[in-house]
Amino acid sequence: MKKKRKALLSIALVLSLAVAGCGKNTNEPEKSTNTPVEKGNEVIEVSTVSPSDQYLKFDEGESFEKNSVYDAYEKDIGVKITNKWVADTSQFKEKVKITIASDDLPDFLLVNATQLKELTEADMIMDLTKVYDENATEETKKFLTMDGGMQMKTAMFDNKLMGIPSSYNPYQYQFLYVRTDWLKELNLPEPKTMADFMAIAEAFKAKDPGGTGTSYGLAVSKNPFSMDTGVTGLRAFLNGYHAYENIWIEDGKGGLVNSDIQPQVKDALAALQDMFKKGLIDPEFAVKDVEKAAELVYNNSIGMVYGASWTPAQLVKGAVKDGKVVQEWGAFPIPTVDSSPALSQIGLGVDEYYVISKKAKHPEGVIRLLNQWIAVDNHPTDEQKVYEFGKDLKEKGNNYWLLSPLRVGKQLDNNGEILPKAIANKDTSILVTKDHKTRYERAMKYVDGDTSMWWEYLISGPGGAFSHVPEIQKNKQYLQNKFYGAPTPTMVDRQEILLKKRDEVFFKIIMNQVSVDEFDKFVVEWKKLGGDEITKEVNEFYAALK
Repeated sequence: MKKKRKALLSIALVLSLAVAGCGKNTNEPEKSTNTPVEKGNEVIEVSTVSPSDQYLKFDEGESFEKNSVYDAYEKDIGVKITNKWVADTSQFKEKVKITIASDDLPDFLLVNATQLKELTEADMIMDLTKVYDENATEETKKFLTMDGGMQMKTAMFDNKLMGIPSSYNPYQYQFLYVRTDWLKELNLPEPKTMADFMAIAEAFKAKDPGGTGTSYGLAVSKNPFSMDTGVTGLRAFLNGYHAYENIWIEDGKGGLVNSDIQPQVKDALAALQDMFKKGLIDPEFAVKDVEKAAELVYNNSIGMVYGASWTPAQLVKGAVKDGKVVQEWGAFPIPTVDSSPALSQIGLGVDEYYVISKKAKHPEGVIRLLNQWIAVDNHPTDEQKVYEFGKDLKEKGNNYWLLSPLRVGKQLDNNGEILPKAIANKDTSILVTKDHKTRYERAMKYVDGDTSMWWEYLISGPGGAFSHVPEIQKNKQYLQNKFYGAPTPTMVDRQEILLKKRDEVFFKIIMNQVSVDEFDKFVVEWKKLGGDEITKEVNEFYAALK
């Protein structure tokens, strides 16, 4: 245990130098952690760390130090929230590493699965089993086990609950978004197969319907295989070839294998290399982040991009100019390479966890925050709209819900069944959840002429991304990762190395710097670099479940 803690502390200096000067310190740590608990009026204080999201806009006179959401938590449940520090989202994860390595945890914070395991082994975080059981409401307990309890199990170590899963709906599929105005202009069919996809990419390149002179077929950015790349990634492209990015799939013999080294990946890479050679992919994609890559979409140079259901929120930057819709887009299921439907790869719906420091004086305060988030997010009173919109209780695009320091999402929803029908028929009687109502209102604003809400219509309206979900669910056109839980010991030590090696080889293949056959050498090396040991550990985990 001491050795593990020492290992965490030893990287503190290196990480501190790496991000020195980055982020925004809103408070010196001593100031916030030393604030006394106001026992007289039963207000308790909990500290945390927060990302400063670009989509969060403060009302005049408010800030992370003082705002109407924190005030509401203090007034409603007696929990005063303070921040040890606030950092830009681009620097947040690195600063969390420093905070852990420096053994300077706030009362609670959001960490990834690897950090959850490390903090548990280092004895730096609290066993939440009792405090959760005693303080979580029945609504909270029911909400976090809608999936049968799978997500909660991933936070268990030796039957102890060591974190609260930052849950979300695992059935989050990717889609192909295509400029439908260009399809009409060039008399092209909607994409159903990869052959259709390639024909569209080549036509968009050759005929340059955007008239920019520098057109490509598909938008791709520099982290195409990252789970964080919700737009301009290539995971869905792989899925079209029945290949999958770093998940554990059944081998047909009762065991599991890693998807990164399966032969279908080689087929997908060969197709990408062919696209690169034909000029269908921006030759500078490897140095462009999502926003930079998306500029080619905004300026009419690219008319196809893979992405999550929320991708239209990114596309709107180019689609709506001066209040007018200047680009028409459609959302389509992932095209397939053959007669079998493409399966969209999905995870378990949890990648991160809220953990509580062993030094925290009021862990029950964190569970109170959890209870309150679930209550106001699912059945808010008019007064509780402050948690979503701020003090004037009205939607104005400020995204005040981002100020809630502990947020969990539903593991299931029926948006695809409800929203397209409600919007098409203007039928509010079938709207049930807050999400239904919020999305409906936004989409109807677009229907009534507010083009700033164009993106919500492409997500929730007829023919939008959500409209494809019921069919995907009905036909089980998805493939879920079969491995869950804490990373195995070798995974902790070798996973980043394996992914770095994978990306290095895959990029060289895509950019035609090496033969596609380099994939075969990568498979051999992957196994030697720890892949075989990880596979062994994963299968031991899988066997124990049976």
